Amino acid sequence: MDAATQSLTTFTLYRPAPPTGDPRAVAVARCAWRVLDEIDYGLILLSASGELQHANQLGWSELSRARFLRMEEGQVVGETPAVTQELRRGLQAAALGRRHMLMLREGGDVLPVTCVPLMPAEGSATPVLLMLARQSATRNLNVGFFSRTHGLTAAEESILRHLCEGLQVKEIARVKGITPSTVRTHLRSLREKTGLRHIRLLAQRVAMLPPMLPTNPTLMSGPSAGRVVHQ
Repeated sequence: MDAATQSLTTFTLYRPAPPTGDPRAVAVARCAWRVLDEIDYGLILLSASGELQHANQLGWSELSRARFLRMEEGQVVGETPAVTQELRRGLQAAALGRRHMLMLREGGDVLPVTCVPLMPAEGSATPVLLMLARQSATRNLNVGFFSRTHGLTAAEESILRHLCEGLQVKEIARVKGITPSTVRTHLRSLREKTGLRHIRLLAQRVAMLPPMLPTNPTLMSGPSAGRVVHQ
């Protein structure tokens, strides 16, 4: 088992200790955690020095995969010194109140990340929210909901998913092992059922839908199977 795979099976899901006292405050805090977990963006809350404060499911999924970012003694660092240096620059900019865009690179892969300064508590340093690039539309619930809303068949939904991945007619035909004419037949049906005259508008319409995650815990690569740790 390689290090990345092992990290997926051994991590623990970090949660800040819930507030005590007013039951309504506790309920709101727990509801806020659930709201963050339903969003199809990785969200990682750090102190200005890089200490982990909170992560939603997709944020933890990215950390556990250790492709670009990982945990090291309570700190979020890059998988390479270059990525760590880039992350530190973003945190420093955010600590000064400036939003900063990072393009973390590892090999041929790129992870866009925005460092967003948040309102600090009185007397404390500015916390920083890392907003990771959104999941592919074909991995979240958008295509499925869109398909059911418009009464698409399983074959038409499959074609739509490939469109959202940026594939052209000939590429879809090759991937699915069908003829281009069959793909065009499905596309014609898609246009009729959705009322969209141009195929490119289909992918755009799906991309504009709310970023919802599926309830299947296997997508999370671990957090839903992990144990909660209050610190």
